[in-house]
Amino acid sequence: MTLLRAVPFVFSVALIGAMFSPSAKADDYDKKTIVTFSGPVEIPPVYITGMRVLPAGTYVFKLVNSSSNRHIVQIFNKDQTKIYATILAIPNYRLVPKDKTVITFNEGVRGQPQPIRAWFYPGANWGEEFVYPKTRAVELAKVTKVPVLALQAEVAVEAAKPEEPQVVVVLQQAPVIAVRPTGEEVEIAQVVQSEPRTTVAAAPEAALAPAELPATASSLPLIALCGLLALGGAFSLRAMRKRAL
Repeated sequence: MTLLRAVPFVFSVALIGAMFSPSAKADDYDKKTIVTFSGPVEIPPVYITGMRVLPAGTYVFKLVNSSSNRHIVQIFNKDQTKIYATILAIPNYRLVPKDKTVITFNEGVRGQPQPIRAWFYPGANWGEEFVYPKTRAVELAKVTKVPVLALQAEVAVEAAKPEEPQVVVVLQQAPVIAVRPTGEEVEIAQVVQSEPRTTVAAAPEAALAPAELPATASSLPLIALCGLLALGGAFSLRAMRKRAL
């Protein structure tokens, strides 16, 4: 193969390699999403000191950790030069994904910044259901009339640098529960669906194997009857042959 013939081949291989390299889907891995809020939004901890409420504006959401049944989400400023919060989330499954970003809120809160509830990445079945401190979770449950995810243990809600590794470690180890408006603890499954629900359909009657009847008698009489019939047939054939001669 000459050098001129090899150049297109090498270029094609390099192009295919770039198309299937892990970095080509970096946004899918960390779920980087640019979100613009038209009004102030309340966020769960751990947030940077004084930033319990995000002012109206544009932010970047990223998934930091997804190696377990809990995820860590970080919120950046528009230029991604500053982290405003590192938040614990639990994966929540939905049957039909949307082709655009979906942000849900704890509905019913009036006259105050809307508390963010969940974030769904475009085209993904799995979303991130955010976890609030227990006291705040009970307050939100009373307003929304539905259970809310809560941190069972007390954690620092503010930090000068919420991006520090120790913040992530604390959130990963903090027990998570769900609380009703009464403050009663319930299973997390009442808030999030951790995996697709599968329904096992009953097999149709036609597909069922026919039941075998129990043996009620010996097969010897049937064998004897078959033998007598065979002898009778042989004698009949012999008599017909003699008549034909």
